[in-house]
Amino acid sequence: MAPQRRGPARAPEGRSASDRRRASSTKKDRLPREARRTWLKTVALGVGIALVILLLWSSLGTDDGVAEVLARRGEVLEGRFIEVPCSEDYDDHRRFEGCTPRKCGRGVTDMVITREEAERIRSIAEKGLSLGGSDGGASILDLHSGALSVGKHFVNLYRYFGDKIQNIFSEEDFQLYRTEARTAHDEYWHAHVDKVTYGSFDYTSLLYLSDYLEDFGGGRFVFMEEGFNKTVEPRAGRVSFFTSGSENLHRVEKVLWGTRYAITIAFTCNPDHGIEDPVLT
Repeated sequence: MAPQRRGPARAPEGRSASDRRRASSTKKDRLPREARRTWLKTVALGVGIALVILLLWSSLGTDDGVAEVLARRGEVLEGRFIEVPCSEDYDDHRRFEGCTPRKCGRGVTDMVITREEAERIRSIAEKGLSLGGSDGGASILDLHSGALSVGKHFVNLYRYFGDKIQNIFSEEDFQLYRTEARTAHDEYWHAHVDKVTYGSFDYTSLLYLSDYLEDFGGGRFVFMEEGFNKTVEPRAGRVSFFTSGSENLHRVEKVLWGTRYAITIAFTCNPDHGIEDPVLT
């Protein structure tokens, strides 16, 4: 039998040496590649969460176009007033010397009432509004006229509840509340001019009974100016006041959560539009 020549050793079927080297290299690279993929996913998730938080904070605490805060909630202001040129709105109405605005502007003060008094007035509002409430927009309670939001309509709470009203409000409540005030706003988030909407208004003020970002989100008062809006952050006991013409076009941000309490107090120079203080009997 002829001798057989031994040839070179054969690699296992299906995998060459170069295949084994590539497999080894691929196995070594897989771990850092998966680690990079996990790291990228983590970064993307973190960026996404940060973006959501930023958008949520923006929706709660800021408003596009508001470039300056006139009064922050944390401030206690003795008085701050900014003069602005008067509009021509007052020329379309009868003028009263010594009363009709000749000098126009807007101001804020925290020195008219105390926070304790604001809490007492807020309790009056809570008792009255508990009897009704609007289906949309602002819920209105006007103790002067008796108007109360109930669903999509208004009722006169003095006629609607009759003698029972004395079980809801006390004489002490009315003594604290009495002032020459009129509450007239409904869809508060639309920009408007008080003198145009209510011709008898010459001066407007707002008494805030709750705190921005503590009792509610959104709901800041905004003076509208082209490219440079200014805002007031409500604070219990704070009074915001301004002349009622087009020089003070304004709106209120929509309330996003909680309940915002405020009393609108309008002043007129025309005695024909004056109203008496409310009484229980």
